[in-house]
This record gives sequence, C-alpha cells and structure tokens, in this order.
Amino acid sequence: MKCGSLISVLAILALVLFMAQPGYTISCGQVDAALMPCISYLTGRGGNKPSSACCNGVKSVKGMGRTTADKRAACSCVKAAANRYPGMKDALAQSLPVQCGVHLDIPVSRTVDCNKIK
Repeated sequence: MKCGSLISVLAILALVLFMAQPGYTISCGQVDAALMPCISYLTGRGGNKPSSACCNGVKSVKGMGRTTADKRAACSCVKAAANRYPGMKDALAQSLPVQCGVHLDIPVSRTVDCNKIK
C-alpha cells in the first residue's frame, strides 16, 4: 500500500511541476542589463568600437530570442531602452550587431515595428 501511495504522490508532484513550469519569457530588465555596457558606445562617448562587455550583451540578447514571441518581446525592450537615451546615435545603434560580429534578429532602433519581427 505504501508503494502505491508513493507512486501517486510522485505522479501528482510531476504533474504539478509540469503545469507550473513557466515558458521562457524575456524581461526588459534582462535586456537592459545585457545592453547597459553599450550605452557609452551608442551615445558616441565610448570610442570607435563597442566594448567586449557590450558585445557579450548583444550576444546574450540574441540568445534570449528563441521564438517569434521572444524576439518581439526583446525588440520592444530594445526599442523602449533606445527611446530612454535621446543622445543615442541611430547609425551606431544600427551598426552595433555588425560591430560585435553578431547577426541579431532584431534591430536596435527607436522606430522599429516589433510586430513585423518573425
């Protein structure tokens, strides 16, 4: 009888864990933290090249975008962050992924339509 009860408890626990496990979601806090080292470069105060910390952040943001929904969420976060820095240079922002050697599926832009991200 104890074995049957134990199996029932384990089955219920497994079901609860499966149902409670959230999907992968991106928060703007994660995106902001990843791209924070890029601010000096994007505002023209950080030299001609982004720092390695900045490029690591760009790579991190790329890794966050697994699904279309993730990419759109990351895009919205990047767009919101870009709009918080009026001194951001659009040309530097658009060249950031290339400068870091990363193919980023979302543009770093204040004006991108994130709903068009696939």
